[in-house]
Amino acid sequence: MDSKLDNMKISVLASSSTGNVTYIETPQHKILVDAGMSGKKIKELLDSVGKNIEEIDSLFVTHEHSDHIKGVGVLARRYGLNVYANEKTWQAMMPKIGKVDSDQINIFDKNKVLSLGDLDIESFGVSHDAADPQFYKFHHNNKDFVILTDTGYISDTVEKKIENADGYLFECNHDVDMLRNGSYAWSLKQRILSEKGHLSNEDGARGLMDVIGENTKQVYLGHLSPENNTKYTAHETVATFLKNHDMAVDHDFYLNDTDPIIPDDLIIL
Repeated sequence: MDSKLDNMKISVLASSSTGNVTYIETPQHKILVDAGMSGKKIKELLDSVGKNIEEIDSLFVTHEHSDHIKGVGVLARRYGLNVYANEKTWQAMMPKIGKVDSDQINIFDKNKVLSLGDLDIESFGVSHDAADPQFYKFHHNNKDFVILTDTGYISDTVEKKIENADGYLFECNHDVDMLRNGSYAWSLKQRILSEKGHLSNEDGARGLMDVIGENTKQVYLGHLSPENNTKYTAHETVATFLKNHDMAVDHDFYLNDTDPIIPDDLIIL
């Protein structure tokens, strides 16, 4: 097989505090990670990158917050997807997503590796205020893609597990000053800033500095808050931080912005 035909393909279809969906493709599988928008909208996003929703075979869920599960039930019922999440996440999201056939319910607990033909998926836990939040590292043809959003901090264990991946979707949720000076209630600000909240732009930059390696080629800055961040602020904060630590941004690797409703181009990793 032509090596380019056997590579992993990725599009961040939507990423923000309002909804999250990522598309990953290998020769044997077409999957989604999270479904935090309506089924109709997810179909439109897939159409816009030239992909047919009816060809999706699996959906991996990170945790039960609405911006990650809004479309899970509809997609499972309408397209017969296999849905993967850990047991506590299933328990927490079942009342929110409606009936899913038992043969579509797959328990995939954290700190495990699941092999689906030509795709290996490794789960790892994070620090977030959900039942049992976990994210994923996808491995195909000697390439790794890591999704890590919705965490208040990154542990040494997680850093070691995800270092030197070929690609990352990495949280840069908020600018601290915008959050502190914004209209959110103080209790919500505390939640976001806590160790079970979200990574700031600066936190994301520090995390990336610790995990980016010689294999890394593509970095997506994700899960931006529409109220407490902007693409420009996140991009400039991360790029400046990494450049100040002698990292060759947009030379050795590329920083990519994400959008709440406009998908990133499908790339070959």
